[in-house]
Amino acid sequence: MDAIIESTPLYLEGFLQTLLLLAIGGLGAFVVGIFVAAMRISPIPTLRTFATVYTELFRNIPLLLVLFFCAFVLPLLGVGLDYFLLACIGLIAYTSPFVAEAVRSGFNGVPIGQAEAARSIGLNFGQTVSLVVLPQAVRMVVPPLINVFIALTKNTSVAGVFFVPELFGAASRAARDHGDAVIVVFLYAAALYLVITIPLGLIAGAIEKKVAVLR
Repeated sequence: MDAIIESTPLYLEGFLQTLLLLAIGGLGAFVVGIFVAAMRISPIPTLRTFATVYTELFRNIPLLLVLFFCAFVLPLLGVGLDYFLLACIGLIAYTSPFVAEAVRSGFNGVPIGQAEAARSIGLNFGQTVSLVVLPQAVRMVVPPLINVFIALTKNTSVAGVFFVPELFGAASRAARDHGDAVIVVFLYAAALYLVITIPLGLIAGAIEKKVAVLR
């Protein structure tokens, strides 16, 4: 119990850093993912090829390697950002393909007649996607997107390896300071991760049930 009490300020700092990584990484991945998904269904072959290569590349590279590149290679290329922002870039690059695939599956779930009807009244591709397809796809996209963000929450722990004081990094430091209570220290960290992931899972389940009723 003493280990938990003494480590609470450290955990609080790490918990807030994890939430910040989740917020920035999730928002960035969402924005990038929508653009990539739109390119995947674009009528322009070059955009489709770029989006496909981007998606397959980052989905099949371990997150550890992506963050290693951001933390050590980007600074050598002249990118003068701190480790926290570099970690955000890595999380966005790694997570956005999963967002893109979730969004693309929602696009594909909208009947093709909806897009054809939009084009028949003179809407261009961007207008068709943003005004007709995306609003209908949102209901199907939200549950898998929340699952992606749950995975992102757990993936933020890798950033602790690269000098970002997030929750897992805080647990590691607490374990070094309290070697006789390692199990308790890491169980405390696991409980704090559950504080984030369980509500997200409940939201995903509620939305999924609502979408099923609307269908």
